[in-house]
Amino acid sequence: MDVALGWKAHSGWAALVAVGRDRARGAVLVDRRRVELVEPGESWARQPYHAAEGLAREAAHDLVRRGIASAERVAEREIGAAVGRARAAGHAVRACAVLVGAAGMPPWSTDEILAVHFRMHKAEGELFRGALVEGARRCGVALVTLTEKERARRATRLGDTLAALGKSAGPPWGRDQKDAALAAWIALGGN
Repeated sequence: MDVALGWKAHSGWAALVAVGRDRARGAVLVDRRRVELVEPGESWARQPYHAAEGLAREAAHDLVRRGIASAERVAEREIGAAVGRARAAGHAVRACAVLVGAAGMPPWSTDEILAVHFRMHKAEGELFRGALVEGARRCGVALVTLTEKERARRATRLGDTLAALGKSAGPPWGRDQKDAALAAWIALGGN
């Protein structure tokens, strides 16, 4: 079965929902899980800009760089593992869909981000979405990005499909799972 992986990122973790397309049944839930995007013992990496606040300039820059590199490394590993699980079950992974912010990240420097608390939150929100995008590229999986605006527009039209997937999944089937499933289904060409 053709499968797509849908990802909804948070600070340090992401919801993963893998959806397949079956000719007879339509959308089929293949996998659902919470995926940690930081290494064990590196809780600071959930919010590397916050962790860097108050450090000397070079130490702050180094900590942020390490946090970003770690998130990208873990995202690549976790996407590779999800692809491996799907392939081991006999599926063909066609795409990796990541929900992204509508505006993206302004071209702020690390110094500019650390100077304004709101910017640290914005940067950390973008960091894990970006790590998943980079992880998909590194894994060689076709990448589809979906903005919040597009998600909202398509969710209304695909409500029945999402409800059926949720019913087959059982709880928990919250907003994160619905959004990740929607992204995966759209990546498969679902309408």
